[in-house]
Amino acid sequence: MRQRIRWFVLHGVIRGLASIGMRRGDPQARMIADPTVRADPFPYIEDLRGRGRLVRTRVGYLTVDYEIAHDLLRSDDFRVTELGANLPKPLRWVHQKTNTGLLHPLEPPSLLSVEPPEHTRYRKLVSSVFTSRAVAALRDRVEETAKVLLDDLADRPGAVDIVERYCSQLPVTVIGDILGVPDQDRQQILTFGELGAPSLDVGLPWRQYRQVHLGIVGFSSWLADHLQQLRRNPGDDLLSQLIEAADEGGRLNDRELQATAGLVLAAGFETTVNLLGNGIKMLLEHPEHLPTLAARPELWPNAVEEILRLDSPVQMSARLALRDTDVAGKTVRRGELVVLYLAGANRDPAVFEDPHRFDLERPNANKHLSFSSGRHFCLGAALARAEGEVGLRSFFDRYPDARLAGGGRRRDTRVLRGWSSLPITLGSDRTAVGS
Repeated sequence: MRQRIRWFVLHGVIRGLASIGMRRGDPQARMIADPTVRADPFPYIEDLRGRGRLVRTRVGYLTVDYEIAHDLLRSDDFRVTELGANLPKPLRWVHQKTNTGLLHPLEPPSLLSVEPPEHTRYRKLVSSVFTSRAVAALRDRVEETAKVLLDDLADRPGAVDIVERYCSQLPVTVIGDILGVPDQDRQQILTFGELGAPSLDVGLPWRQYRQVHLGIVGFSSWLADHLQQLRRNPGDDLLSQLIEAADEGGRLNDRELQATAGLVLAAGFETTVNLLGNGIKMLLEHPEHLPTLAARPELWPNAVEEILRLDSPVQMSARLALRDTDVAGKTVRRGELVVLYLAGANRDPAVFEDPHRFDLERPNANKHLSFSSGRHFCLGAALARAEGEVGLRSFFDRYPDARLAGGGRRRDTRVLRGWSSLPITLGSDRTAVGS
């Protein structure tokens, strides 16, 4: 009953109001309640763009404008949101009373939901371990892992689910090595990630909310045990170093450490799975680019930026006004919410010429906001870029004749966008042919 009440407060009310609002033409309600938007958000994004730079809704504002999104991500007049923060007072009281105490990516002490000084303290600690040098040293490991996984595909006849067999396995293996996750636990971590991914969305149906809850419970239990094991038997992995740094002088308490380590682990593979799946799908739909990439492999880094721009693994973010603030000539009142549709900002024609075109040589492709901006810029961006570049290049070097073998299945999420399943016919194995 407690969980039913909590679901009703956090999601059920929103689902009901969104259904009503959609019938009345409210654009934010449509974003939540219209399944066609989840399946293909880009027509909806262009409809929003036609309504103006900052679109008023019944509960706040929406924007697909690059300049506004970029500025608000960096503004001290706005802060990140947290679960239940902008509910009406009676519902907020119920939310607090039904709190299970479980860690959630949108509740403190998660890096996603705190601001300085806590955010500065957590981020500084993680940055002291996940240095640029440490990430750069992982590139060889990414290449080795990609080769092993592609070797394993060679003997598989017929269509292969490339998400299951490659896109998910590459990042979870790499992040597992970084964070000392035993080999036998990695498939379980993927399952927890799949279950928990919709936790960033609002208006979940009851059944999906229950799956998210089970994923968070399972992941939290596993992570607490994993941290204890690393404390007793530290390794040379970066998570052992993070634990040591956090314990030194009480820089993080146990809950803060678990929240920080959990976010680093989950974010370390969740979005990269989507990047790889989105990239393979996009390149197979635009095969005219593959000969160019084969002849000019130096274009791969920019190709990854363009994939991130065109089909961002993270579609949106949100900011809450700390004070009355002028935004594009409108006054956003203290406490009002602005949803930043990053996927729309990434296709803003004021910034990106011919914004819907897949251009391998686009000079400003890396100006996208897929990794956010400002103090909440993604800590794992360098690693994600390396995994995207190596993972995609390795796949198409090895299987240049790969073709789609069906439509695939999108993940049932709004904030995160990726493929749950993507069947591929591999075609000839270039390594086998050349041997």
